[in-house]
Amino acid sequence: MDELFAAKNTSPAEGQSPLADRMRPRSLEDIIGQDHIVGPGRLLRRAIQADRLSSIIFYGPPGTGKTSLARVIANTTRAAFESLNAVLSGVKDIREAIDRADERFRLYSKRTILFVDEVHRWNKAQQDALLPWVENGTVILVGATTENPFFEVNRALVSRSRIFQLKPLGSQDLLDTARRAIADAERGYGKWKPRFEDGALEHLVEVAGGDARSLLNALELAIETSPPAWPPCSGTEIFVSMEAAEESIQRRAVLYDRDGDYHFDTISAFIKSVRGSDPDAALYWLAKMVRAGEDPSFIFRRMIILASEDVGLADPHALSVVISCAEAFDRIGFPEGNFPLSHACLYLATAPKSNSAMAFFDALKEVDKEDAEVPNHLRDPSRDAEGFGHGEGYVYPHAYRDHWAAQQYLPTALRGRTFYLPSLMGYEGKIRGEVLQKRELQAAIVLGAAIHTPGDGAEGSKAGGEFLTWSAVAKGREGWFKRLESGRGNLLLADRNAIFNAAAPVRHDRILIPLANDGLLLWESLRRCPEGLSAALVTSAAAREALLRYAAALDEAEKPEIAVLEGELLPAVEDAALSFSSTQFDHILIRAPRLNVAASQIAAAAKPLLADRGKLILLVSPPRLGERISRILLEDCEAPPDLAASLRQAEEAFFAAGAETAKSPDTGKNGAELLTWDAESLKSAFTTQGFAVQLEILDQNEERLITEKDLAAWFDIEHSRWGAFISKNLQKTDFTAAEELLRKRIQKGPLVWHWKSVLLCAKV
Repeated sequence: MDELFAAKNTSPAEGQSPLADRMRPRSLEDIIGQDHIVGPGRLLRRAIQADRLSSIIFYGPPGTGKTSLARVIANTTRAAFESLNAVLSGVKDIREAIDRADERFRLYSKRTILFVDEVHRWNKAQQDALLPWVENGTVILVGATTENPFFEVNRALVSRSRIFQLKPLGSQDLLDTARRAIADAERGYGKWKPRFEDGALEHLVEVAGGDARSLLNALELAIETSPPAWPPCSGTEIFVSMEAAEESIQRRAVLYDRDGDYHFDTISAFIKSVRGSDPDAALYWLAKMVRAGEDPSFIFRRMIILASEDVGLADPHALSVVISCAEAFDRIGFPEGNFPLSHACLYLATAPKSNSAMAFFDALKEVDKEDAEVPNHLRDPSRDAEGFGHGEGYVYPHAYRDHWAAQQYLPTALRGRTFYLPSLMGYEGKIRGEVLQKRELQAAIVLGAAIHTPGDGAEGSKAGGEFLTWSAVAKGREGWFKRLESGRGNLLLADRNAIFNAAAPVRHDRILIPLANDGLLLWESLRRCPEGLSAALVTSAAAREALLRYAAALDEAEKPEIAVLEGELLPAVEDAALSFSSTQFDHILIRAPRLNVAASQIAAAAKPLLADRGKLILLVSPPRLGERISRILLEDCEAPPDLAASLRQAEEAFFAAGAETAKSPDTGKNGAELLTWDAESLKSAFTTQGFAVQLEILDQNEERLITEKDLAAWFDIEHSRWGAFISKNLQKTDFTAAEELLRKRIQKGPLVWHWKSVLLCAKV
């Protein structure tokens, strides 16, 4: 058996063996600490006692008992025991040990336990040389390492071994170890009478930091350098003062390695402490790294990463502060460099936190899934504008108020996808409202399903996509767009605020939002009723998918419930039960520039869906209260008063209750009914169903660019109801003159479009 495990017969007085080596445990009962692996009933203890070991690797810090456990195994097992130290042994030594083990097994059927200390020191080739013999059972490996075996030991060896992790000894375990050494007359100092000044032994235990070897070495030095001269006569009292104890173990050796577990574990603890806004813990781990000699550039590198990853836009200055501290350190170095190190650490630890920059990786995943094309209006126009129309329709944000205009920036396939969700912390909390509001307005406009087309006498513009766009073909429009303010966003916000002010919901209310394709009311509902229910009805699966993309950043419990309903404004109660978690709602909120459903139908369908004292809020623009072309001609086009008056008379006749119009092809309802209803008929429809109704008339306007496409739609006598009716009620020359006057006006740029909306509040 190797000399390492041979019995030691030398006396302590001869000083030929260190105390730490003399005091190694001889049996399982001698082991102090590590109860989690060698305590009563534990697997390793049972395996040693039964002499049924399989290959194992002991992993832990220095001084925790790895070699001592190997000695206990050597003293307990009936198998042959071979020992190698990886620092001193090579492939030749491995082969010789293997040859002896193989011979024992062939001749005597005796197993061999091979103990390899510092096993991580062997290179891959040396570890591979051992692998076949562990595999076929010729040797049972007992390895010891201070490095993580999952990284530093051959994976094949690790897979064939059971890993036991030893932990630093606790203070009581170290105190028991010291007292055992003091009392042991054979291997320790029991022949004498060591006595310690109050606190001296405890000081050795504290500074040893879980390392029994460090403690015993310090104990040996303290006792053998204290008077009288060593070795004294048997029975002599030896007094160890606090001063002697402090000198024997002046500073705890910081457990650290530049490339191993302690390095990574310590920096991990530091980062997590800073991320957790604990400046005290952050300073401790920083001090440990500095004391252990960690490269300051590595620490600063990790803090720079953390400034973006964990502080981010909650405090945009954090990155600048850390970089400035790093540059300051480069100029002054240690020891004064500790100040900028501490400065950066404390700034980050006390800064508000946000990890919203992680949104980049969500975008990266989306790129990996789908390489979508750049939308045409975002493409570079400098090369292919003439041939392919690249860049056509792009909106220049600086041409608009607040230097922002809603337009689509994501590829069409990803329209509605959200990656970035601002946190509520610090600077990011200040910009959160603006970011979300712009996103919601952009959704309301870009998704296109509910672009606000006022109910107007000319049937509205069918070219909603003309809003905030201009064509390279008509370059003169660029100047007009620079004059055109993005009032659409303010208009949408005004509509939304009017509806929610009328509803006045509380946090736990249940809200149903029909015609929710644009999401404008839905997002506000989620904000105002976080403890209630926000349910939405959309007209297509594509609209539902787009809204769900916008809601992807929300927690599952916070997401709205969205269902598709085609052809109807409101569902029957049984259909609502299939789509939503409730069929009773405190509010139904409808923003509908046009109504293609009779008001009486809406009232009848809403009543069974509303809870007791529930309210329906409807913001709608009756065609009869819309803009008049005659007003535009008179006030904007300087048309002859008689022409404007004649057109005005024809338009009023068009909206009169007795107007003879064809049936609407879209709804099957009488076109006259859909065009002639007003605020009073709306109120009547709801009071008939038993609602208490309040009405408010809102004057609304927006700056709007009328296009040739609009004129063609309005004055088409074959396909436009308005055009067909007006042409019959005006002289042909007046009809043509009106169109020409309007055409001249639109060449000058946008005009202000006026109309009235009705805000109805109907209460059950």
